[in-house]
Amino acid sequence: MKNKFLHLIVGLVLLTLATSCNQQSSSQEQVRVGNYSIVHNTIVFDEPQRIEGQKSVLQFAVDPIENVRIGFIGLGMRGPDAVDRMTYIDGVTVVALCDIEPDRVEKVQTDILEAKGLPRAAAYTGREAWRELCERDDIDLVYICTNWQTHVEMAVYAMQHGKHVAVEVPAATSIEECWQLVDVAEQTQRHCMMLENCCYDFFELTALNLAQQGILGELIHGEGAYIHNLEPYWHDYYENWRLEFNQSHVGDVYPTHGLGPLCQAFNIHRGDRMKTLVAMGTPSYNGKKIAKEMMGVDDFANGDMTTTMIQTEKGKTLLIEHDVYTYRPYNRLFQLTGTEGFANKYPVEGFTILEDKLPEGFLDADQHLNPHAFVPTAVRDKILAEYLHPIAKEIEAKAKEVGGHGGMDFIMDYRLIYCLQHGLPLDQDVYDAAEWSCLGELTAASIANGGMPVAMPDFTRGDWNKVQGYKHAQ
Repeated sequence: MKNKFLHLIVGLVLLTLATSCNQQSSSQEQVRVGNYSIVHNTIVFDEPQRIEGQKSVLQFAVDPIENVRIGFIGLGMRGPDAVDRMTYIDGVTVVALCDIEPDRVEKVQTDILEAKGLPRAAAYTGREAWRELCERDDIDLVYICTNWQTHVEMAVYAMQHGKHVAVEVPAATSIEECWQLVDVAEQTQRHCMMLENCCYDFFELTALNLAQQGILGELIHGEGAYIHNLEPYWHDYYENWRLEFNQSHVGDVYPTHGLGPLCQAFNIHRGDRMKTLVAMGTPSYNGKKIAKEMMGVDDFANGDMTTTMIQTEKGKTLLIEHDVYTYRPYNRLFQLTGTEGFANKYPVEGFTILEDKLPEGFLDADQHLNPHAFVPTAVRDKILAEYLHPIAKEIEAKAKEVGGHGGMDFIMDYRLIYCLQHGLPLDQDVYDAAEWSCLGELTAASIANGGMPVAMPDFTRGDWNKVQGYKHAQ
């Protein structure tokens, strides 16, 4: 009897210990931190469900808009050039202009619209005047060129008032804001395009064309960056908004110039998706120094260099870098590595291509290519000419005449208007805007947790594999 009782006591003790260990193990497997959980050593952000009545805008298109009526919000560093570019596109009417400062609105009226013999637009000034612009019933598209912190509020309000939206980069500054854009675009069935101009750079478009024609083989790795010393420009940002944002935010807060063209080449949410990222950042040296001089603060959150690695569902990898503080030449990296070729934009434009991937007669007689080096300059120039993307070829002369970062800004605007006028899906949808912008908060979480992996949210809610291959609608 004593032995049975002793066995029972021992059994209860062991059961208690096992239960305690299981509970401890379970708590170690999942830890809640703000709007994400740490599950099996991976950071997983909350993903809201699509609510009833809300539907996907994948490949979304609306009826053709013959004359696109535009209202512009923000006429500081980027807005005036956007207004000017739109005046070169047929079937566009500048209906309204808005900025906090009245003199900026007037300058665009006189120096751009009136100088070209165009009618003055309706003028809105003040911090809340943009709401009145969005409420007008004679605007099809709201074009937003304000500071990052206001992008989502303005875009959401515009869509809720029946307008399509084009918004500068990044479209959003947090995961919550990214979901807001997605949800409101799906609820209102309105376009929301982020204005990622680097997708329209002539080299990026040519490299995309090469990849889509199989000249580079199967793409397996890509690199992109925003490396641009902003020291000469910090004072130009209205009310110091950009330096203040960087002073309080860790991570890659400006990822889209490097990431956008890569996502198109790698068919992100069009047959593949970004699945996991890890990020690391250096301490702040130059950023802290600038903030001390301009703001009188001793702390600066944003590291001088942030590096992010992303793996896709198919196992491919992307490297993204951010550095706006150190003394380096401007560099977006832009590299595509394929199984049979390589494209590189910075610091030298070049290609490594196998001879048999080029058409017969493309090379001179007895000319051979070194698979361990860039093709000769003459061959590179011939590739750039022969494989110029059809969209770039169509509008190349006018784009270079109008300008905007060498013409890519004009191609971006031209394509936006072309798709609206022809009732086509836009080149960049709201899921692109969310996917490319979300790195800010995701990288901050990874860095805060010692480079821990972060699960990339699926903003398409499972639709990432429904479209096979990225294409520009024609």
